Amino acid sequence: MGDLRQRTIQAVAGLAPRYLPFADVATPDVPLGRLLRLSLFQVTTGAALVLLVGTLNRVLIVELDVPASLVGIMIALPVVFAPFRAVIGFKSDTHRSALGWRRVPFIWKGSLWQFGGFAIMPFALLVLAGQGQAGAAPVWIGHASAALAFLLVGIGVHTVQTAGLALVTDLTPNESHPRVVGLMYVMLLLGMMASALIFGAALAEFSPGRLVRVIQGAAVTILGLNMIAVWKQETRQRGRDRIDPVTDPTFSESWATLKQGGQFVRRLVVVGVGTMAFGMADILLEPFGGQVLGLSVSATTRLTALFALGGLLGFAVASGVAARKVDAHRVAQVGAAIGIPAFILVVVAEPSGMVGLFLAGNFLIGFGGALFSHGTLTAAMDLAPENQAGLSLGAWGAVQATAAGLAIAVSSALRDVVNVSVGSSGGVFGVDGVAVGYVAVYAIEVVILVVTLVAIVPLIRRGGSRSGAAVEVSTPLASAEAGTP
Repeated sequence: MGDLRQRTIQAVAGLAPRYLPFADVATPDVPLGRLLRLSLFQVTTGAALVLLVGTLNRVLIVELDVPASLVGIMIALPVVFAPFRAVIGFKSDTHRSALGWRRVPFIWKGSLWQFGGFAIMPFALLVLAGQGQAGAAPVWIGHASAALAFLLVGIGVHTVQTAGLALVTDLTPNESHPRVVGLMYVMLLLGMMASALIFGAALAEFSPGRLVRVIQGAAVTILGLNMIAVWKQETRQRGRDRIDPVTDPTFSESWATLKQGGQFVRRLVVVGVGTMAFGMADILLEPFGGQVLGLSVSATTRLTALFALGGLLGFAVASGVAARKVDAHRVAQVGAAIGIPAFILVVVAEPSGMVGLFLAGNFLIGFGGALFSHGTLTAAMDLAPENQAGLSLGAWGAVQATAAGLAIAVSSALRDVVNVSVGSSGGVFGVDGVAVGYVAVYAIEVVILVVTLVAIVPLIRRGGSRSGAAVEVSTPLASAEAGTP
């Protein structure tokens, strides 16, 4: 009996690294526990996004009766700072301080930006909505303070995520990047799902005082988790306390160096176009299910869980496939290809009345989008020259976040314009009523995905394998980077 028990324990221990999620991402220098702790910055990023885009979006419109157009402007403000992620990444590459850190100071600053924004946000929103004694304040104070709060949080989120991903790249070898990317994305999704449940339960019985406590509690929690994430993560480098104008490159010089290899501009175009193709449907899938297919509120809410499940499975599959040295751009191409039939299923669900097609399309959109995001981010990590990980990942993040924000704005406006143009005169190609606007957006997304597939082909032809692509880019840059700290 004892021998059987011992053999069972040994068998389970032998299987664990293979079958436990991301157990094989650890290295002797960076164990799994350390990576999981570092990934807490992704958990806080997910919590901040849910609070901004989800919880406060509903609270402002429903409970506080703020005009939806004004709410949309406030929520879009964090996207304004997205293009500056490349500058943040560059600054973290070249940062010099007496402590010898590059990434940690930016994660700390970003955390403080978020804390400041969330600290003033609830009071700003109450002034904006004219609640209680705060309603005696002039209207412009509410608008200005709320805009400042959203902007501060956006600056903090972009700064923390850019520097955090750069730190992950510094700590892990190239062969671990696919699994590391999968881990980071999964932690982001888990943070979003967990925080959505927590915020929903905390605000089940809404009151202005409860809103203040929830938002400020989130501020303290985010600050604390980010500090736990970076504690003893980055090695201090001596001699990084003084700026040397001779060896320290400018942003334009680093950008020019980065563009020299690996079709850098084309890679950014692929990221932007593909992100828009998947992102335009983000805020339309649930309304489509309710308005067009007649699904209940609870049923459409479960669509988010189905979408997230597809995303989790996609990241797991992408991590396993890319770890076998498959070209990261090939993974992204497969993701874009899966998105085409996914959106076609959603479109066909309306005239056929088959809700199952709609559900399958939602799952595949999450799955394909995860493959695409995983592939493009892995490529950005792998192809980043030494000491330029921050700039490379910052450029990826700037394009990705900006494209996602534009996709949301464009899709909503396009749906309304199409519906107004068609009016009550009838439908198009068998699609009637309010469904026309939705279907038009989905059809455009299919076209954009085809464009993405065409644009990504030269990247795959040049790559061959992940490791080969990385060598191809880093080799011609080695001499240019010799003097970079």
